[in-house]
Amino acid sequence: MRIFPTTLAVVLAVSLLGCSAPAEQREVRWITLEQLFASLGNTAPMAVGFDVDDTVLYSSPCFYEGQQTYSPGSNQYLQNMAFWARANGGCDRYSIPKDVARALIAAHQRRGDTLYFITARPRTEGEQLTGILRQTFAIEDMQPVVFSSGPDKTRFIRDRGLRVYYGDSDNDITSARDAGARPIRVMRASNSTNQPLPVNGALGEEVLMDSEH
Repeated sequence: MRIFPTTLAVVLAVSLLGCSAPAEQREVRWITLEQLFASLGNTAPMAVGFDVDDTVLYSSPCFYEGQQTYSPGSNQYLQNMAFWARANGGCDRYSIPKDVARALIAAHQRRGDTLYFITARPRTEGEQLTGILRQTFAIEDMQPVVFSSGPDKTRFIRDRGLRVYYGDSDNDITSARDAGARPIRVMRASNSTNQPLPVNGALGEEVLMDSEH
């Protein structure tokens, strides 16, 4: 998830590196795919949610092209609705689907779960993201992508009764937690255009191992 930069990751990184808190407070709660689905057990099909950028798609190619087109050398392009219309209108044909997303989505579909995608991107006319995600991940019962137009996704997660929510940003984690869903951190690729990188596990959330790709 991107759009609204936050200093929280920087503050947490400095705190974790410089504080004298006990080591156990800094331990990351790693979880594997196998452990994750074992923890779900034989529960009835449920609703689960995914962030889009840096969670299911490595969308940096689209964002980099947008920056070069609309504001070379700065992030002002993120305030330009022409960029968002272009991004939502098919630019994600050049985004790279993450391997971890393929595995998660396939496993949840085998369980019969309903999948929702909630992105902080603003809504624009003629969006093609829903169709791209459906085709890319072979989603059988595709729900329209939810555009929250901002980092706080709490009400969107709550309104859909999501039990689990996957995301790469701190806002994804806090929104899921505030909505009563189980937050799972998907790691952001180190070469993402969305910098600085968040501190995995800094909010006490579970972090999916090997999920940067």
